[in-house]
Amino acid sequence: MPQRGRTNSLEGGVAESASTRPTGRNGDDSQTAQNTQNETPQEHFSDGSGPIFNMYVKMAKEEDNKLAHSWQKDADGILIFTGLFSAAVAVLVAVSILDLKPDAHETSNFYLKNIYQLLADPNISRASILAEPPPFSPPGHAILVNSLWLLSLAISLQCALLATLLQQWARRYVTNTQPPHYSPHKQARVRAFFADGIEKLHLPKAVEALPTLLHLSLFLFFSGLLVFLLNINRSVFHVVVGWVGLSAGVYGCVTLMPIFRRDSPYYAPLSSSVCFLRHLL
Repeated sequence: MPQRGRTNSLEGGVAESASTRPTGRNGDDSQTAQNTQNETPQEHFSDGSGPIFNMYVKMAKEEDNKLAHSWQKDADGILIFTGLFSAAVAVLVAVSILDLKPDAHETSNFYLKNIYQLLADPNISRASILAEPPPFSPPGHAILVNSLWLLSLAISLQCALLATLLQQWARRYVTNTQPPHYSPHKQARVRAFFADGIEKLHLPKAVEALPTLLHLSLFLFFSGLLVFLLNINRSVFHVVVGWVGLSAGVYGCVTLMPIFRRDSPYYAPLSSSVCFLRHLL
């Protein structure tokens, strides 16, 4: 009887252990499922490409940040220069544009001169004295100077506008290619999509065109300055034209040097265009 009671107690213990074992397995399964749900999306790659996408996203992020930073630095430099340059051109235009409209003082002097002649000699014909002043016609050099300077000012302001847009484009590109809540696989696809758009729409060439427009604005300004000084004072004109000619020669050498020396560190915005024309010829 004691042995039989011991057997019953062992059977009861085995049954109790068997009844509690499934409960423990179910608890482990639920814990595993919970851990699986808490895993980040970047860990779910059936083909084992997770580390590759992680590496690609990291390298692409560094490259895009460097590219956007260089665009923003270029835009900052252009904005600073165009602000100072536009202010200088606007001051000169405010002086030269007066030559394009009739001077009220000259009209007054015309009538005063006629009145004086009439009072000094009453025998003078009144028809000639009371005639209207001759129609105003601006001189040719004034038209040329103001055309060059106003065109230079317009191009400079356009460069400032494009530089501001470039800063916005750079920030938008970084924001779109680096979504914070996407998996690396999806981030890679989004980044490739926008990077392909940048290449197809030639955004790097548009960035390089900004300094070209700025240099064109400078050329127009110096051309107008030489014409303006030519009709003001010949001595000052000779001094300025000597310096402008020297600067133009240095700029031409800098532009052409990459054609003759591939290792030249000197470069101008027109160098690539000159190289392209040289290859066509």
